[in-house]
Amino acid sequence: MAAHIDRTPDASPTDDARVLRALAVLETLASAGQPYTLSQLSARLHIPKATLLRMIESLEQRGYVLHMPDSRGHDRAIALGPRAAQFALATLSNNTFTRGCRSVLRALVEVLGETCNLTALDNDTVLYIERVETDEPLRLEMRPGMRVPLHCTASGKLFLSQMTPLERNAMLARMTLKKMTYRTLTDAHALAAELDRLATRGVGIDNEEFVRGMVAVAVPIKDTAASHTFAALAVHAPTARATLEDLLKAVPQMKLAASRLAPLLHLNERA
Repeated sequence: MAAHIDRTPDASPTDDARVLRALAVLETLASAGQPYTLSQLSARLHIPKATLLRMIESLEQRGYVLHMPDSRGHDRAIALGPRAAQFALATLSNNTFTRGCRSVLRALVEVLGETCNLTALDNDTVLYIERVETDEPLRLEMRPGMRVPLHCTASGKLFLSQMTPLERNAMLARMTLKKMTYRTLTDAHALAAELDRLATRGVGIDNEEFVRGMVAVAVPIKDTAASHTFAALAVHAPTARATLEDLLKAVPQMKLAASRLAPLLHLNERA
């Protein structure tokens, strides 16, 4: 009598479809660089709202997405959640990415003589993805995986300045503009005016607004196909060694480095 062997059945086509749809949702939210409503996601992905809602609820329970208040009051916006950011950070921490990224950052540090950082927008904070420190003894100690505020950092203000007016207003409405130094902009109207100016200049600046005695400048890393800002390249320095104007003079070199970082993030390959 032949022996009976139990086999684990392969995933069904239905299971495959569910997984692919969930991945499509996460990929769409990541590539958009901004929250989507359920209606927008349904139209973009051609998934019925009822089906999509169940999927979103499941992803939300696991922390991969979260709901954000919508300024129009019609539908709650859906954004990537903290679990997605953790997964992305772990993925980006692989050796191939780290070597390539640190090579670009290290070359820029050698030119500028100051610490350079790769950052990303993580809901209402800035996430440090990678950084290369200056050899100077006077420097700001940070590490990949740390999060800092949006309203008082160069990268954060850059991300805010690149948002649509509706998106920015919704973000500012739920943020606490905590005073970090005597230069921190804690008035929403003053911050909005500053962000408008930065949007025109295409950079982010921190003039001792996060840490007293430290200045910083950030430039965008864009998906050239869709012109979305997915990440930022920032440099910061103590005022004892450099002024904000000194860092602004380095923007051309920073933009060149940002263009070299974009392929490492596969941003220029997105549709």
